[in-house]
Amino acid sequence: MAPAFLWNSSKTVCVMDASGQLGSALVRRLLQRGYTVHAAVHDQELQCYKRQSIENKKLRVFNSDPLDYHSIMDALKGCCALFYSFELPSDNPTYDEYMGEMEVRAAHNVLEACAQTDTIDKVVFTSSATAVIWRGQHHHTTTTTTLPPHHLDEKNWSDVNFCKKFKLWHGLSKTIAEKTAWALAMDRGVNMVSINGGLLMCPNLSIKDPYLLGAAEMFKDGVFVTVDIEFLVDAHICVFEDSSSYGRYLCFNRIINCNEDADTLANMLLPSSPLSSPPHTLEENRVYHQQRISNEKLNKLMVEYESGLQEEEASADDV
Repeated sequence: MAPAFLWNSSKTVCVMDASGQLGSALVRRLLQRGYTVHAAVHDQELQCYKRQSIENKKLRVFNSDPLDYHSIMDALKGCCALFYSFELPSDNPTYDEYMGEMEVRAAHNVLEACAQTDTIDKVVFTSSATAVIWRGQHHHTTTTTTLPPHHLDEKNWSDVNFCKKFKLWHGLSKTIAEKTAWALAMDRGVNMVSINGGLLMCPNLSIKDPYLLGAAEMFKDGVFVTVDIEFLVDAHICVFEDSSSYGRYLCFNRIINCNEDADTLANMLLPSSPLSSPPHTLEENRVYHQQRISNEKLNKLMVEYESGLQEEEASADDV
């Protein structure tokens, strides 16, 4: 992949929703790389970003709601790309059927707005690994399980009916919203790629994170994956800057498939819980569940991305 200065990082991009953990990290990294950034945020974060925009002329702030088509259009004006992620509203931070419908409507509005914006060359759509992993067994079962007979990758989709049956609202919402976005992108000729990220490991991660519904089944089936914020941001910028990127990309840099890792996560989520399981023996800690999910497609692209960053740094040193 060409270094960013050859890709032309002087262009303007939009980040929506820029108020979330991923969005705010993307804004910082894109500004560092020389882009002009339109940060589309909700009311709560507007003043904070406006103060930052006074200090950095490459940052413009927009009060934008993904359910308000016109506010999306305003934020996209003059942008060559959009980084889009759906963030739960602060007054309703849980997933249910209603929230799923809201996320689907938002995805439709955003892709339609991109189709109507002539300057948009690419959309990076943030989805989730939960739009990949939830599938029932081929035979009759009464338990919640992914149980893939083979490794899962970007070609796989979660089963919508399965998600409804077991009230896996996060997987259901992400699956339908991403499928809605892909259908509209293909129909309207929008160049889109998606990042299907694992559980985002961040300081404010809690047991209430909607991704964690069904965590025990993910663990047993070898598909419980996590991602660090820095790696997730790198992946987004990588698929944006590399003109050869296409389709979906599973994004994770760790898999939780042994008892020791599961205990570490449980203690982080519930540090003082009296319900924490007793320590496993050394033999129990060595028990692994076979990994049944692959991010090989993204890893190949990231190798080129990192090589491009090294070239960029070397060229800057030579100047």
